[in-house]
Amino acid sequence: MNDISRLTADERKALMAELAKEEKAEKKKRLNAKKKYESNKDTSIEELMEEAVELSLTIARFKKKAHAVMDIHREAINEYGGIRSNSQGGFTIENSQNNKRIMRRRDTDPSWDERANKAVEIIKDFLLSEGIKKTSGKIHPILMGFIQRNNNGDLEYAKVMELLEYEDTFQDPRWVKGLQLIKEGYSITFKKFGYEFKTKDKNGKWNRLELNFSSL
Repeated sequence: MNDISRLTADERKALMAELAKEEKAEKKKRLNAKKKYESNKDTSIEELMEEAVELSLTIARFKKKAHAVMDIHREAINEYGGIRSNSQGGFTIENSQNNKRIMRRRDTDPSWDERANKAVEIIKDFLLSEGIKKTSGKIHPILMGFIQRNNNGDLEYAKVMELLEYEDTFQDPRWVKGLQLIKEGYSITFKKFGYEFKTKDKNGKWNRLELNFSSL
């Protein structure tokens, strides 16, 4: 670019006009590119959402069918005692070639009522007492960890079950009462039936058909 200070007034005016024109053209180019992107984005969203909605409906219909079919098989199997007496609703069926399997899984949520809340207070009071804190040694922080609540403020089933494995460790009435209450306050809430579909490969390994979009 020439030294602008050497340009005449008319030349500077022409140069400024040219720069303004180029800037305007560049701005228009960016705007058009943005509009094109927005248009393409909207098209992509509409196409994917349309397919996602249809897929969601298909999966919902399939699950409803699977539930109805498995209910029929459960009734049939029950007639000759093919389902364990302690079954909570889950069972598995296989084809005669033993290479395809459908499993119904009963999903539940563990929950504890106010008795469990009282149990935690009693157990903490016992574990934090000076004598127990000294004599329990290395297991003290472990036991305390078992009654720590998660981010949702709930006791965790696996940790509580581990805590109960130490039931015979102490005979203090607070410990005994606390564990008794935590067991009495426990219950399970039925969530839903889940299903797994598996095929057996040539090596005899069962492989699950992934119906979960994120797992594919």
